Formats: sequence, C-alpha cells, structure tokens
Amino acid sequence: MTATNPKLVLASASPRRVELLAQIGVTPDRVYPADIDETPLAKETPRQLAGRLARQKAEAVCRALSGDAEWRGALVIAADTVVAVGRRVLPKAETEDEASACLALLSGRGHRVYTGLCVHPVGEDGHKGRVVETRVTFKHLSKQEIAAYLASRDWHGKAGGYAIQGPAAAFISQIVGSHSAVIGLPLHETAMLLSGRGFDIAGEWT
Repeated sequence: MTATNPKLVLASASPRRVELLAQIGVTPDRVYPADIDETPLAKETPRQLAGRLARQKAEAVCRALSGDAEWRGALVIAADTVVAVGRRVLPKAETEDEASACLALLSGRGHRVYTGLCVHPVGEDGHKGRVVETRVTFKHLSKQEIAAYLASRDWHGKAGGYAIQGPAAAFISQIVGSHSAVIGLPLHETAMLLSGRGFDIAGEWT
C-alpha cells in the first residue's frame, strides 16, 4: 500500500482472487470472506444474480467492519462468478454428479460467464459495481475426458464445474471477453473501479 492509498479488504476466501490481485501488483490488507445466501431470486437473470451477490458480499463486510475505526474508509472489493447456459445458472459443483452434469451440458456448446464486481468504502455511502460478461465455448467432450477431469478434482467448488486456469483449459475452443473474469476477478474493471476511488494501482508497482 502506498502512503496515499486507502486500505483494501478482499471480501472473498478465494486464493485465486488473491493471486489475480497480485498479478496487477495489489495485495489486500485483509481478506475477509463474506457469508451470504447465494440462492437466486425468482425471475432473476444470471447477470442480475452476479451483480447482486457481489454487492451483497461487499455490503456484508462493510457492515462487519463499520464499528472498527481502523478500517473506516477502507475499500472493500467483492466479486461473484456465475456460469450460465441461457437463463439456467449452473451450480458451484460440490459433488461428482453435479460436476458431471455441468460438463455434459457444456460439452460442444457455448455458455456465458458473468462476473459481478463491487467496490464499497467502509463507513461511507455509495458503491460502484460492474458485471463483466465473457462468452466461452467448449469443444465436444468425450466420456474419457470427462472421467479424467472428474478424477482430477479440479472442478470442486467451481462455478459450472470447471476452472479455466486448470486442466479444463484444454476443453475451451474459444473465449470472447475477459479471461481473468472467468477465473474470478476482471482485472481491467477492478483497476478502473479502484482508481475511481482514489487507489493508485501504478503506485503499488514501485
């Protein structure tokens, strides 16, 4: 953190998001996972879901830190990734059956990844958010490829039952949009939102 930069809190337990921030030279001063209900609302689109969850994560952490003077004015950054086929939201796979069903659905077709992003200052009104849409196309997957990927366990806890930064990268024939957003944090938009709140990204590089 530079002398002028506000403190930064990452509202996520994801090590991938910590690594992505490090890629642009940013280290959060605190990692504070948000515990919220991620159940989609009735008639909520995947895009709306991603944006709402990111905002609610940021708000939850802001509330938790609001009574601590040390963190007043700190910037809370939160994100949520939703994988969807049409309006159907795919789960964050916790079982092999869930992951297998996701891979079978994604095989040989395109889908969309919506990554909601929100930056909210602790103890202050107002937040800034974005939803980044990325189109991803899978090649046709053989039964052997699906079985091998399931055995790797790389799918566990991943939206849509896969991680683009792992072996599943071999399944992707085309991606249009933000690669980092599919991993979990759109870096261009993250830098823009932080800069808009007075956080000097380039200052962190020195």
